[in-house]
Amino acid sequence: MASKADLKIALVGNPNSGKSTLFNLLTGLKQKTGNFPGVTVDKKSGSFKLPDGRIAELTDLPGTYSIYPKTLDEQIVQEVLLNQEHPQHPDALIVVADATNLKRNLLLFTQIRDLNIPCVLVLNMMDLAERKKLKFDLRSLSIDLGVKIVATNSHSGLGVETLKNILTQELRVPKKPFYPVRSLAEDTIDKIMSSFDIAEDYRAYQYAQQNVKLNFLSEEQRKQIEQIKSDTGFYDVPTQSQEVLGRYTLISETVDRNIKTNDVKELSLSQKADKIITHKFFGYAIFAAILLLIFQAIFAWSEWPMTFIEEIMAGFSSLVSEALPEGVVRDLLTDGIIAGLAGVVVFIPQIALLFGFISLLEESGYMSRAVFLMDRVMRAFGLNGKSVVPLVSGMACAIPAIMATRSIDSWKDRIITIFVTPFMSCSARLPVYTLLIALVVPEQEVLGFLNLQGLVLTALYLLGIIAAVLSAWVMKFILKTKQRGYFIMELPTYKVPQWKNVLLTIYEKSTTFVFEAGKVIVAISIILWVLASYGPGEDFDNAEQIVRSEMPSGTEEEIENAISAYELEHSYAGVFGKFIEPAIRPLGYDWKIGIALITSFAAREVFVGTISTIYSIGADEEDELTIKEKLSKEVDPRTGEKMYTPALGFSLMVFYAFAMQCMSTLAVVYRETKGWKWPLLQTIYMSAVAYLAAFVTYNIFS
Repeated sequence: MASKADLKIALVGNPNSGKSTLFNLLTGLKQKTGNFPGVTVDKKSGSFKLPDGRIAELTDLPGTYSIYPKTLDEQIVQEVLLNQEHPQHPDALIVVADATNLKRNLLLFTQIRDLNIPCVLVLNMMDLAERKKLKFDLRSLSIDLGVKIVATNSHSGLGVETLKNILTQELRVPKKPFYPVRSLAEDTIDKIMSSFDIAEDYRAYQYAQQNVKLNFLSEEQRKQIEQIKSDTGFYDVPTQSQEVLGRYTLISETVDRNIKTNDVKELSLSQKADKIITHKFFGYAIFAAILLLIFQAIFAWSEWPMTFIEEIMAGFSSLVSEALPEGVVRDLLTDGIIAGLAGVVVFIPQIALLFGFISLLEESGYMSRAVFLMDRVMRAFGLNGKSVVPLVSGMACAIPAIMATRSIDSWKDRIITIFVTPFMSCSARLPVYTLLIALVVPEQEVLGFLNLQGLVLTALYLLGIIAAVLSAWVMKFILKTKQRGYFIMELPTYKVPQWKNVLLTIYEKSTTFVFEAGKVIVAISIILWVLASYGPGEDFDNAEQIVRSEMPSGTEEEIENAISAYELEHSYAGVFGKFIEPAIRPLGYDWKIGIALITSFAAREVFVGTISTIYSIGADEEDELTIKEKLSKEVDPRTGEKMYTPALGFSLMVFYAFAMQCMSTLAVVYRETKGWKWPLLQTIYMSAVAYLAAFVTYNIFS
């Protein structure tokens, strides 16, 4: 075991084994998300205190069924376990297994055990196992597997303290391997062990099996292993099949010896529920109803906290304005930074609700059913069944959704999925949608119980889904995909959501939204304030003189407002906005909206911060109006009528539903496709679709 100051523990297990729930129980709020070195795979890590006072660093490795990887996520697990020099190579492992399906889960455990990494086996979901009337002889099973076993229930926290106590003890490595892999390739194993100074038979065997996939091996080392395999007559695939079948035989014997099952076969509650929830008709109706409920709730439940936050930010801006003397610093703080941030924090309630609902669906086991249901539909549009997972994830954020396409084996199917995923309305679009909906859609009920604003929001999400599947259908013919995709996924049992996990998800996603988006918005707000507060030439410098000469009979308030408007129009930001205005005027947009379109390319939600900053420049010091109220009073100087009409509002909503307004998404597409070809094509295509759709929408509603 490692020293007190540096105890590294990794959490590993099959998907849907409760691994992430156990991670949350152990680390609580002391967790962070990053990337594994050299790749874009998410790394979730955290820390917790052991009973002996030591601080353990815990890394949650991606879920995998065995040490033989099929996806990039699973390859990370292989690299971490086999490369003893890897930064995340653990001092000890917590292997999590689903107690209700132990025969399948133990394959991964026996492979890890034979690598001689100290580990403890956690049998999770013991409450479900008891409902299935499974009886465990844990002492005998522990002896047979040669490892300490902890029975846990992640929902209640049962067994977590026992696990912590075991981790303070020395975890001994069994002298005898679980499966005698030496019998399959003795000469190959001996030569690799001596050539690479390896102590474990199974580690040397894995070098032979996976030398091409092990990135930590040099090209020379790979060739050396190939030569050893050639000299000893080692064949990868048949030997691997023989090993896996042999392990399953031993696992089956061990489980049958130590676990007594209920011989009476009857449908579980989950299976009975699935007859309705995954029904070919009722299943889709239930899914649609759940989506409608979520979007209705996002509007209905977030109204009062959003109003409260708006009032707080307006009051804070006024307080800063009164406390500081007139000058550049006060203007920068009130009109730039605070105005920009107000456009972010006001949407925390809606972001929290969105991720809260998504977490509830995942925790309950329903999300897997939704993916299974949508698979039937997606196949008709040429998408691989595995494409459903990234597309559904895209409703939260396109970046992890695009990274999730690594589970798709077919290159062409993966490219199509990457290409269309940004059409799915992500959480970054939510602030734009809700601001514009609140401006142009009346708050009224439909059919006596449905909120009209919520219905419009639902329609925007459906619009994104339709655009994604239709684009995939078109690309199917362009790329001429012939390979048939397949989709295999495990449907977990239904569970009562663990509220601690839900709250942790809400906290993590909300803080990420605020701080990640906030950093971008603060930077852009400062730049934008400078561009909007200063301008080239005499028109900007002599704004007051020019306006007063043109308005000799105006009141002082009218003149001051006219000066502010004139200065903004002739500022650097105004000049740039005027430059692009002819291109966007057919959509109903003016130069102010043009500035917001450009700045929001950094991130879609920046649109709201930019609009907040633009409309705060030159505002009256006593003006504490919220951004929604300011926009509702904006007048189109060409017509003298309201600027933000339903035609303009819907045009902007449709534009943002389709446009690729996210540099981070482009960056991840570049990384995943290894070049600029697809990100550039994606940007051009989505921008063209957005422009055309917004043009049609504006003219329909005008």
